[in-house]
Amino acid sequence: MAVNFNKTEYLASYGVSSQLPVSKSLEFVFSGRSNVGKSSMINKLFGRKDLARVSSVPGKTITINFYKADNIHFVDLPGYGYAKVAKSEKERFSKLIQKYFDDDRKIALIFQLIDMRHPPSKLDIDMINYLIEYEFPFVVVLTKADKLNKTEFNARLEKIKEEIPCGEQITVIPFSSKTGLGVENLREIINELCEE
Repeated sequence: MAVNFNKTEYLASYGVSSQLPVSKSLEFVFSGRSNVGKSSMINKLFGRKDLARVSSVPGKTITINFYKADNIHFVDLPGYGYAKVAKSEKERFSKLIQKYFDDDRKIALIFQLIDMRHPPSKLDIDMINYLIEYEFPFVVVLTKADKLNKTEFNARLEKIKEEIPCGEQITVIPFSSKTGLGVENLREIINELCEE
């Protein structure tokens, strides 16, 4: 059964770890640093302009946002690594994300977003190491691919394999919310995992 991406709807947002609901449906998770383009990617993936709120201000997603298509949940985690956030907020973020991963959730796959224009940050590497260590299934999505010319694009695609842990073994998908590059790849992956 193919997921009806165009029928995705917003479900709920949770800002405190104790509010997180029990996981009953398959979950696809979007993770990445602030301003990496998670909201734009979600909107493009589901063919909607305003499903996820896009902001030019980093650190805008401060809750875990749940979306639903058919019986599948899509989970947008708060962006990490935004410096201008109070320490107490950072602690709340980190507790929230930690609780999400600690719960016995039906995680089908994590899309780990990295800005294709730059080498992964220390926090990106930490996140990938965490996903590997705890054996979470994930792929790396390289956002903002349209901002590179062909030479830069090919160079970054090669380089990323050296920059991330276990780079040769990780599926890497270039993505652009402007041109739609990578959208079909992601939808295929989601559909395949839902069929399993």
